[in-house]
Amino acid sequence: MELGSILHFLQDKTILITGATGFLAKVLLEKILRVQPNVKKLYLLLRAADAKSATHRLHSEIIAKDLFRILKEKLGVNFNSFISKKLTLVPGDISLEDLGIEDTILREEIYDQTDVIINLAATTNFDERYDISLGLNTFGVKYVINFAKKCAKLEVLVHVSTAYVCGEGEEEGLILEKPYHLGDSLNGVSGLDINAEDKVVREKLTELRQLGATEKEIKEVMKDLGISRAKLYGWPNTYVFTKAMGEMLVEQLKGNLSVVIIRPTIVTSTLKEPFPGWAEGVRTIDSLAVAYGKGKLTCFLGDLKAIIDAIPADMVVNAILVAMVAHANHPSDDVIYNVGSSVRKPLRYSNLQDYGLRYFTAKPWINKDGRPVKVGKVTVLNNMDSFRRYMFIRYLVVLKGLELANTAFCQYFQGTYLNLNRKIQIVMRLVDLYKPYLFFRAAFDDMNTEKLRMAAREGGVERDLFYFDPEVIDWDDYFLNIHLPGVVKYIFK
Repeated sequence: MELGSILHFLQDKTILITGATGFLAKVLLEKILRVQPNVKKLYLLLRAADAKSATHRLHSEIIAKDLFRILKEKLGVNFNSFISKKLTLVPGDISLEDLGIEDTILREEIYDQTDVIINLAATTNFDERYDISLGLNTFGVKYVINFAKKCAKLEVLVHVSTAYVCGEGEEEGLILEKPYHLGDSLNGVSGLDINAEDKVVREKLTELRQLGATEKEIKEVMKDLGISRAKLYGWPNTYVFTKAMGEMLVEQLKGNLSVVIIRPTIVTSTLKEPFPGWAEGVRTIDSLAVAYGKGKLTCFLGDLKAIIDAIPADMVVNAILVAMVAHANHPSDDVIYNVGSSVRKPLRYSNLQDYGLRYFTAKPWINKDGRPVKVGKVTVLNNMDSFRRYMFIRYLVVLKGLELANTAFCQYFQGTYLNLNRKIQIVMRLVDLYKPYLFFRAAFDDMNTEKLRMAAREGGVERDLFYFDPEVIDWDDYFLNIHLPGVVKYIFK
């Protein structure tokens, strides 16, 4: 593996980025524009009906973000003209043939000019409708590869997946950087056929519509269908199941393309660039931080010794860029990189518990009444039976309290009873979705990624700009002084 200057590679390159409004895509876009202003062009595929809608999404969902503050300060009054020159918006839809690009002139232009494709389009919702998740995370990959094969000068396609295509990770040991092939399952059940999954979805949708089901009913059935199909073949949720099938299509369809699969673990706020602590959206562990800081998380299901594999977003982006350069014009079999921290800088749920208590005790959240929220040590239950008992007892306590209240509130009591029932059902569904990751014992092998780091050290890579070694992270400093402050600033509001 030979590596040279990443900055030199990016100069005069034309890059197509899918999923451009996503968290990682924005960090990637900002990085490229800031460190290599001489990049030729960045095509941004945005789900939009037309150019006007795409422009609106660019301004409201991308460049309006604080993430671009450093670049705006650097360019000053030239920022808007720079953006106009470097970015070309592409209204489209990854779940359609030709990526849904209806403008034939623009489509041909992309075919002729694109040097690199970085596929970041996905739905990351664990509980997504199966038809939507299958369309984006699985068949979207097929359409990206078909599109890539029409790009005359394409040097490399980078497909961003997730490390959690591995499944539940209940056993201690290393999860290798190995590919999935068509028909693979995690539990040995045979018969997984991606086209058959599409047929299952279409038949179920037809059946529901013939029965006159409402959109709400269809949505719930599609959610349940995704979970049941995932579990049939050993995956814990719709997201990782459809991402795994997407990887299967990469292996089947890539042909002579140079393709790299990047598998990040749990992506967290930026460590250094463009500044520490930028975050967006309530991600897996951030949902715990928000609930805890606001005083709503008093009980937690999980194993405090379980591994929580987190990796800052800027490190993931740097790994994407270095892998892109390493494999440009070098087709090879099964190039997969796990990008995480569990082998070289392990982090456990007990660490998160400690960081949350320390941070929100020192800097409590101020609620809407202007009062600081007091937090305490969370009760951690280490099995589902204990959690169910805990929920049941809380349920009884609330009901008894309502029962003892004035009987004139009988109607209110009934409404509250139903409300409480719904809330408990929602909590139990969420617990079921997240349970595999709350008891995760395995670590993600990163031998390929370490070889990439070694090549970067030995080559001409600008290591101060394209760092992605988790060993440099000081978790105490990161969570207490970077990540949690970032979560409070960008997510709590």
